[in-house]
Amino acid sequence: MAQRGIQLDGAKLCCSICLDLLKDPVTIPCGHSYCMSCIKSCWDVKKKKKYQKKIHSCPQCRQTFTPRPVLVKNTMLAELVEELRKTGLQAAPPDHCYAGPGDVACDVCTGRKLKALKSCLVCLASYCEQHLQPHYDAAPLKKHKQVEATVKLQENICSHYDEVMKVFCRTDQQCICLLCSMDEHKGHDKVSAAAERTERQKELGVSRQQIQQRIQDREKDVKVLQQEVEAINGSADKVVEDSEKIFTELVRFIEKRSSAVKERIRSRQKEEASRAEELQEKLKREIAELRRKDAELEQLSHTEDHIHFLHSYPSLSRLSESTDSPGTDIRPLRYFEDVTAAVSEARDKLQGILTEEWPKISLTVTEVDVLLPQPEPKTRAEFLQYSHQIALDPNTAGTRLSLSDGNRKATCMSKEQLYSSHPDRFTYWWQVLSRESLAGRYYWEVERSGKGVSIAVTYKDISRIGNESRFGCNDKSWTLDYYNNSYQFIHNNIETPIPGPQSSRVGVYLDHRAGILSFYRVSETMTLLHRVQTTFTQPLHPGFTLYYVGDTAELCKLK
Repeated sequence: MAQRGIQLDGAKLCCSICLDLLKDPVTIPCGHSYCMSCIKSCWDVKKKKKYQKKIHSCPQCRQTFTPRPVLVKNTMLAELVEELRKTGLQAAPPDHCYAGPGDVACDVCTGRKLKALKSCLVCLASYCEQHLQPHYDAAPLKKHKQVEATVKLQENICSHYDEVMKVFCRTDQQCICLLCSMDEHKGHDKVSAAAERTERQKELGVSRQQIQQRIQDREKDVKVLQQEVEAINGSADKVVEDSEKIFTELVRFIEKRSSAVKERIRSRQKEEASRAEELQEKLKREIAELRRKDAELEQLSHTEDHIHFLHSYPSLSRLSESTDSPGTDIRPLRYFEDVTAAVSEARDKLQGILTEEWPKISLTVTEVDVLLPQPEPKTRAEFLQYSHQIALDPNTAGTRLSLSDGNRKATCMSKEQLYSSHPDRFTYWWQVLSRESLAGRYYWEVERSGKGVSIAVTYKDISRIGNESRFGCNDKSWTLDYYNNSYQFIHNNIETPIPGPQSSRVGVYLDHRAGILSFYRVSETMTLLHRVQTTFTQPLHPGFTLYYVGDTAELCKLK
């Protein structure tokens, strides 16, 4: 309280004009005191104005004096000010110097605390400018490590021993004190916090490079989407214009159809443009988040507090799941131009024929797909997002195939099995189809054994009899064929050898809409064996062909 009293006295000894301690204090007739130079300057300025030529007033109470008072130094005030200067105390600091909510307060100040200027990592305390002075003057304190004032000093204290943590345990991936290193962390791989910081600093640089690269990638994706939006609108507008011209040549019946086509195109245009814009906004938000994280990492890279760095870096370095972005060069884009062709074709036919063609026009508009498909997965974890449990259909199994494990495994037997007659059963080759039909994005894995196994996908209407029913020997099926210790891909009776080491487990990825069928040698990195880019016109069924007794093929349980 004594200190606070001195601070109040100091405030009272301030000049209300310059807001500093009085210099050559003078007291005017009303009782208020000022620096001699300040009050002289004030009155000299007013003297220049004609209407105040002979009137002099107090800047505080506004009392006027005529004539101008003679200024004489107030000896008592001068002595008080001088005494105040000798004690090293100044007037109370302005309010903005005191610590408020969110500020780091000086740990030494009593009463109302000042803002801390620095934090000492040795003392584990924060100091204002005045109380920090000993760290500059005292030789032992000069060696202490100081950082910008922070409220996170307690992170540097071991919760077990209340000691400063200066060691990093790599075994347990945590900061510890010296006592911990000799106790529960004895025998662990330990380094100094500074050494670990150096290593993590290198990782931080790599993280920033990854973030910056992702920002560049996302900015490119945004440009692609902007072009997509322009293409959507341009294509739709052109087709609407062409459709209107065509339909105006026809009778009222066709004009009614014109309005319907226009409405469907506009609806699809709005839907696809909205999808593109929504994805564009997501990418922009991701870019903003990445920029923020990059800024935080940059700020963290400059901090001098090793412990704060090690506490903060793991959470800051983790990247969130990336927003899916458009791929490139996967398949040709389909805009609205097909609608024009369909309408032109219909224009040349009679009204009755046009009625039959109407579903085709409607379907063409619905199938407009202007956004690029999502990129094909790269890692097994990404593929497993599309995994699907598939079972074999006993009604399709050749009579020498035995199904087991919940109809997931097929084994070629030496004797025919007791199956009932069924029109879906293969009668020439020892083959079997799945019960499920696939028309989206799917991934499944097959474990094979034996000397000859084909892993296939096929339309359901493939022949069940004769040599043409064999998977791969027609235009309705695609198969990865294992025979004579090597793989080959077969479609429409065309064989493509596949070099490289063989694998007993094969992953199959299908993107029906994009027309992509891929076979992989299964591992964490997924080695591509063969990839097909085509147009599928029907849903597909996975299937197997087994050539020798004892051969097996099993649909693996995933997830």
